[in-house]
Amino acid sequence: MPAPPGPFRPGFWRSPIRGPWLTSVFGLVLLICIPLLFVTGLLSYASYNPSLSPLNDKTPDKGVLGFYLFSWPTHPYWLYRLLQGVHVTLGVVLVPVLLAKLWSVIPKLFAWLPVRSVAHGLERLSLLMLVGGVIFEFVTGILNIQLYYVFPGSFYRLHFYGAWVFIAAFVVHVCLKLGRMRRALRSRSLSAELRTDLAHTVPEPPDLDGLVAVAPAQPTMTRRGALGTVGAGSLLLLAMTAGQSIGGWLRGTALLAPHNRDPGSGPNGFQINKTAAKVGVTPAMVGPSWRLEVHGRGAPQVFTREQLLTMPQHAAALPIACVEGWSTDDQNWSGLRLADLAALAGMTDAENVLVESVQPHGPFTKVVLRGNQIRDSRALLALRVNGADLSLDHGYPARVIVPANPGVNNTKWVHRVTFRA
Repeated sequence: MPAPPGPFRPGFWRSPIRGPWLTSVFGLVLLICIPLLFVTGLLSYASYNPSLSPLNDKTPDKGVLGFYLFSWPTHPYWLYRLLQGVHVTLGVVLVPVLLAKLWSVIPKLFAWLPVRSVAHGLERLSLLMLVGGVIFEFVTGILNIQLYYVFPGSFYRLHFYGAWVFIAAFVVHVCLKLGRMRRALRSRSLSAELRTDLAHTVPEPPDLDGLVAVAPAQPTMTRRGALGTVGAGSLLLLAMTAGQSIGGWLRGTALLAPHNRDPGSGPNGFQINKTAAKVGVTPAMVGPSWRLEVHGRGAPQVFTREQLLTMPQHAAALPIACVEGWSTDDQNWSGLRLADLAALAGMTDAENVLVESVQPHGPFTKVVLRGNQIRDSRALLALRVNGADLSLDHGYPARVIVPANPGVNNTKWVHRVTFRA
């Protein structure tokens, strides 16, 4: 059957630098980085403690895909900040490499006939899952970190299941292509290619995969130029993204950060996810009539904010880190230890605590924390930060702050805590 016109014709693709070697260089970078991206993503998912309570579980039908879940630790306190910073920053930095890899293999995507045998059909199916999966994961991830929610459902569920589909196709693809990639990388010297100028840039020998152009055009860029362009793009994205996780003066370079890089000055001058007005929390809801309810064994206990301030106060220097990849520097929080509140409730042996916010709507108005999080001496019901009362946007009159905890689980505007065995 003759190939239809357009990209299905072998002579359509004419780049003289496209070939197995260049494809394999981009593939090697992805082979190293994609597993790291996948593992940090799974650990981020585990940090939400989805196996603890239906309130925290965004994928209740995950089945065996939740095999790796474990009690999320509170040491080191910067663990979630590091993992999510790496996950988001690496995902953004890999975009130029991914696009270059897709460009390098695009003739393969338009191979004719599309299916030549059962084995070839299975390979093409894995390729479809691989390309579709990687585009889906990168697009949804980038939209999420920019707070642009246009998903037909929960981001957590879509990104979680999409990651497993993609990684399954990725493993199959690596098994099928690893030998060819090794041979291709050995076929040319990287140092020699980096020294080759435009006049001496020639196509690679014909290959079985059909990546090398049948009728190559005159080169307009060297392979060195292609690698340099992709590398420069990745470095630029690194400079425009990493500062939101690293902090300090680099925060000013994070032009792609979804949150204001200059949140103001003063004790409450650090990043927030959503303002009180954004989620419907008004000053009246946390005014003089606000009370904290502590439930456990026996009758519930009710406290005003003034009463809480008369109790022994404890301090902890902890950051806030969010799933979008941004984080704050360490902030000096003060308030009551969750362990002390558990003791007040007669539940020093509490296995978990349900934390409820006055926030009227949203997916994280209630969260459940584990026993190890309750008993960490740095886990607080914070009343003040950096020597001042919490601002309304930072959770006044009281919020939770727990080491290594995702920002959305550090509930703001808390009005009830229920300790449970």
